[in-house]
Amino acid sequence: MIISKKILAITLAVLIIVVLGYMLFLKKGANKAEKDSGQILPNSGTGSVEKTEAAPLSVKASAAQKSDLIIKLKSPGEAFTDKKIVMKAEVQGMVKNLNVREGKHVREGELLVELDDQEYRLKLEKQQALRLKYLSELFLEKQFAAPEKELSSAFLEKLNQAREDYEKTSELFQKGLLSKADFEKAGKNYELILIESGRKKEEIMAVSKGLTQAEIDVKMAQIELGKTKVLAPFSGIITDIKISTKEFLDRGRELFILVNISQIKVKAKVLESEVGKMKVGREVDLKFSAYPDKIFKGRVEAVSPIINPEDKTCAVHITMANPAEEIKPGMHAEVEIASEIYKNRLLVPQEAVLVRGGRKLVFVVESGLAKWRYIEAGLENEDYVEILEGVKEGELVITEGHLTLAHDARVSIKE
Repeated sequence: MIISKKILAITLAVLIIVVLGYMLFLKKGANKAEKDSGQILPNSGTGSVEKTEAAPLSVKASAAQKSDLIIKLKSPGEAFTDKKIVMKAEVQGMVKNLNVREGKHVREGELLVELDDQEYRLKLEKQQALRLKYLSELFLEKQFAAPEKELSSAFLEKLNQAREDYEKTSELFQKGLLSKADFEKAGKNYELILIESGRKKEEIMAVSKGLTQAEIDVKMAQIELGKTKVLAPFSGIITDIKISTKEFLDRGRELFILVNISQIKVKAKVLESEVGKMKVGREVDLKFSAYPDKIFKGRVEAVSPIINPEDKTCAVHITMANPAEEIKPGMHAEVEIASEIYKNRLLVPQEAVLVRGGRKLVFVVESGLAKWRYIEAGLENEDYVEILEGVKEGELVITEGHLTLAHDARVSIKE
């Protein structure tokens, strides 16, 4: 009897475990069905049924807008600067002060090199003293000279006529209506009459006394003294220094190179067939291998009037600002020149255009839904496509997240 009760108790326990396991199995199946169907099954609390919606897909979009469509022509080029000079010594002497170093920025007019100028100062003083000697001799001779004779009216008339003839021939010569020989002949005639009148007497006396040459020698000595100081002809950077302090320099000795790269020029080559599309003032995009992710802006400065007979190309000269001095002369450039400009075209980014079934389309955002639109495309460049039909100005077209997008899919636009 006792054994029968134990068997009964065990049997009941097994049944309870089986029932509980079966109920747990049913609950898991219900949850799975709820997830698969997107519905909440009735429960004992409310008995209601609710439906959930899928979250909107995050996309990027851009407005279709009217702008100029620029077709660009690509060409290789090389950077250079036309502000580069090899500085040389114009007089000989010992380097007294050297105010430069490699890579130094200097301003226009700044003192760069100073040579020992003692020899040139003494030479100037000597020439000045000689000039004063000749000047004093001329003054004394003039003081004791006989008074000038009064000119007759007939000679004055002759003098005035010679002056008028000279002025007339000078005017004709400047206009290119008289030969140089005839002009010089009229000038000599006028000078002879001046000498005859005594008007050039002082000038002749000065020459005879050596005063004129002395004054020239003084000016030459002043120029040579000035050349002992080497000044910067323009603002720039010092490089390739070839001298040192206390070194004796001969005339013509190379000192260093002065270069200005605040503005860079690029010489590009375009095919003969494209020359007609090149216009002075057109914008240019420049890329350099040293800065692969940066685009520099320039403008067409000139188009060569000559075609290279060997490769049938034409040189296009481009100028660009280089305030940070990033671009160095000699760098290779990839040049993109605006060759054709189409005004006021409705454009969308290239990324917005997809091809399905051989036809071009875009997705337009309407009330939070992605709408499939076939389009008729016109001209295009690397960045934009012209829309002839299918999209209106101001509509948002999806540019990212639309490769597997379906028509009427819910979307949200991210920044």
